[in-house]
Amino acid sequence: MTYWAQSSRRVPRQRAIFDRRAISAAVDGLVDEFADSARPHVLAELKRALEAGHAELEQRLKDKPSAGHEITLGYAFLTDQLVRVIYDYVVTHVFPVANRSTAERLSVLAVGGYGRAEMAPQSDIDIAFITPMKRSPWCEQVIEAMLYMLWDLGLKVGQSSRTISDTMRMAKEDLTIRTALLEARLIWGDQELYEELRQRFWSEVVHGQERQFHSAKLEERNARHKRMGDSRYVVEPNVKDGKGGLRDLQTLYWIGKFMHRVESANDLVDVGLFTKSEYRSFRRAEGFLLAVRCHMHSITRRAEDRLTFDLQREVAKAMNFADRPGKSAVERFMQYYFLQAKRVGHLTGVFLSQLDAKLAKKRVASGFFAGWSSKPRMHKGYSIEGGKIKAPSNAWFAEDPVRLIEIFKIAEEQGVEVHPETMRQANRDAKLIDRAIKSDPHANALFLDVLCGRKDPESALRWMNEAGVFGRFVPDFGRVNAQMQFDMYHHYTVDEHTIRAIGLLSQIERGLLEGDHPRATKQIHKVSSRRALYVAVLLHDIGKGRGGDHSVIGAEIAYKLCPRFGLDQKETDLVAWLILHHLLMSSTAQKRDLTDPKTIEDFVAEVKSVERLRNLAILTCVDIRAVGPGTWNSWKGQLIGELYDAAQERLRLGHKRSGREHRVADRKAAVSELLGDKAYLAAEVGDLLADAYWIAEPEDIIAKNLIQYEEARRLKEQLSIHCEVDEERGATLVSVIAGDHPGLFYRIAGGIHLAGANIIDARIHTAANGYAIDNFLVQDLNNGPFGEDAQIARLKKGIHDALFARVELVPKLAARPLPHSRAKAFAVAPTVNFDNKASNHFTVIEVTARDRPALLNRLAHGLFTCNLIVQSAHITAYGESAADTFYVTDLTGSKVTSPQRLAEIEAVLLQASSDERQLELEKV
Repeated sequence: MTYWAQSSRRVPRQRAIFDRRAISAAVDGLVDEFADSARPHVLAELKRALEAGHAELEQRLKDKPSAGHEITLGYAFLTDQLVRVIYDYVVTHVFPVANRSTAERLSVLAVGGYGRAEMAPQSDIDIAFITPMKRSPWCEQVIEAMLYMLWDLGLKVGQSSRTISDTMRMAKEDLTIRTALLEARLIWGDQELYEELRQRFWSEVVHGQERQFHSAKLEERNARHKRMGDSRYVVEPNVKDGKGGLRDLQTLYWIGKFMHRVESANDLVDVGLFTKSEYRSFRRAEGFLLAVRCHMHSITRRAEDRLTFDLQREVAKAMNFADRPGKSAVERFMQYYFLQAKRVGHLTGVFLSQLDAKLAKKRVASGFFAGWSSKPRMHKGYSIEGGKIKAPSNAWFAEDPVRLIEIFKIAEEQGVEVHPETMRQANRDAKLIDRAIKSDPHANALFLDVLCGRKDPESALRWMNEAGVFGRFVPDFGRVNAQMQFDMYHHYTVDEHTIRAIGLLSQIERGLLEGDHPRATKQIHKVSSRRALYVAVLLHDIGKGRGGDHSVIGAEIAYKLCPRFGLDQKETDLVAWLILHHLLMSSTAQKRDLTDPKTIEDFVAEVKSVERLRNLAILTCVDIRAVGPGTWNSWKGQLIGELYDAAQERLRLGHKRSGREHRVADRKAAVSELLGDKAYLAAEVGDLLADAYWIAEPEDIIAKNLIQYEEARRLKEQLSIHCEVDEERGATLVSVIAGDHPGLFYRIAGGIHLAGANIIDARIHTAANGYAIDNFLVQDLNNGPFGEDAQIARLKKGIHDALFARVELVPKLAARPLPHSRAKAFAVAPTVNFDNKASNHFTVIEVTARDRPALLNRLAHGLFTCNLIVQSAHITAYGESAADTFYVTDLTGSKVTSPQRLAEIEAVLLQASSDERQLELEKV
């Protein structure tokens, strides 16, 4: 019996989808009426029937939005019936042969997803035409006529046309063809020919190649995972090819069918690869993923398999997910999606372990090693063999549920994996973790040993999470299990982000990331309690998804969990403080002027001790880095390092190192030393610059500015633009020296944006002789420096043209596409905040808005129209959001304090950052 034969019964009300008898009769009637001119009329009838079938299935999907199996089966049924009618029409009316020869035989087979009877609305129709020998003219005519009719109906057809012998030869050579044939089923045509193909396939292609196919499919799967990000928790997953997606389930079926010749997925239970419960999980995960894919195809009207942010909202709505307190509908939908992906991962491990065990039994040693096998070593009652630890009996965890924690502690300690069969037992018995086990001191001590493991706590915790033990033992962690963060900044679910952060912390402690995190690598060995730091990393995001400030909620959870884990009061207070303030250091470093003494004063007032600073800096590094690939860069490392050093010095000395005059004098002396034989510039040119310049700019940049100024004066240039890659800061330094005039900053910013660069930091200064010396740090769209000659030339031309008004900035900038076009899926309400306490000399304005082309330029122009002088700008991107911070004064050099004036500025900046403003610009 074929897979289709078992499955077709599950398509209800088949004639409502496609009534083949009625349509065949209609086709025959059209042939009788129009004779040789019937083809266009037949096509019209088939098109009407096809559209009606699609409409019926779309309505069924709306009525039963989670019925993945039924809908995909329905589309396969619709396609089958259509192909059968076309075949009958062609062989009966177009190319009729009264007595066909043995060569005039043809089988039409469904292969691939169509062969499995799993078709989404926009899936390709994969068909194989099989002939007994070299194709006869009649076979070629029939195949061509059928294909043209399918194409004329607007269908996407993947087709092959081969003899049986050719098919066997190609299947032996090509894994893809071998896999496709594994699922091939007869749609219509010669039954005997199909049976011959099947018999030869199993005897000539499959027999003796089981191990090779098993290995090849796993290698193929691993390569596919690597292409897709190698995590099942990426926030825009590929439903078909991603890790934990449909292709992983299909791979299990392919391997099982090839090894055991099963006809359907439920036969995997009979051969011992799944239990009945696991098979139900298989079907549930498969059905959900198929339903999601159907909705994606239906919404986009194309074969879309990537669940992008904009689609997530629409699919969540179509599948009737609703908002709940603390969680939106889309977050609930994605959490359920990732839970299914997690189940797929568990099933994969179980399936492969069973298969490995069966293969091992069949493996026979020969030669010198015949009759000899290695014995597993025993460790605390567990057997360890082949790098895997295994529970000694099926009732092992039931006898003492604390062992559910112990096994992961031993696995981490011994540097071995947990055997998949034991993972299956742990998953089954995780429900035994009750209140008594969670409060058991020994169990908590074991858990803390896993968390703070010296070898590889990340892997041990991930196994514990996959087995369902982690969420049972720490229910608060279970609440963020598979929880998505619906934004473009976070790449992973909360649990995956947390486990990765713990892994990064372990790597820093082991000295594996010293190049990227030299301070953290040194300071981690000075913390007073390493376990407090590990617990803080574990709990830093545990308050997400509950509504309210997750830092506050997380700190409250810490006061509950830390004593349970065995931490003392001092450690608990430290953990709670770190969680409450885990965003403080990154926010201060990226959004505030680190050369402003008030920034350091305020930061130190909150931190209060070197011990807190040390822990917070390490937590900040792993938190940012665990967000996703490319999130951590040398610029962020530079900022956090500068803040750490300044704060540490202040905490160590207990006061400001020196007054303003002394700081300027020290800076001038250091710059003079850097200048060497041009040391005279520090006095000659430096005296034109205010103390604020000397305090704000790093010594190396000051030296470059002074040399650039002298050279511009020698050449009598009115505009000097210098661009230089700054490897240490991970950006390109752009220094512009020009006569100061209103609007200079926003024009330079516009020119830089036109060149395709992003500004990440800007400092604006005016010398006593009226010249502006402005320094910008810029990066490309991949957060790297502009380094190529063509890029540098484009930067200089963009700034030059903007300053000399040789380009219309507004329409040009509005026309530039946003690199993250997916940001349109998010609604980010713009906000403007004023802070007159963050600096002693400037008003600090922070604008948060949806990131769009040249947002900084529009905000700078808004500040210009408000008659404000920008002293520095600090730009931070969080996926779809941008947070731009400006240190400003009014035209008299004073802070802006008038409520009325602040309200006017806020209105201008909100207009500049709003989506309505973007639409207006695009019309210019």
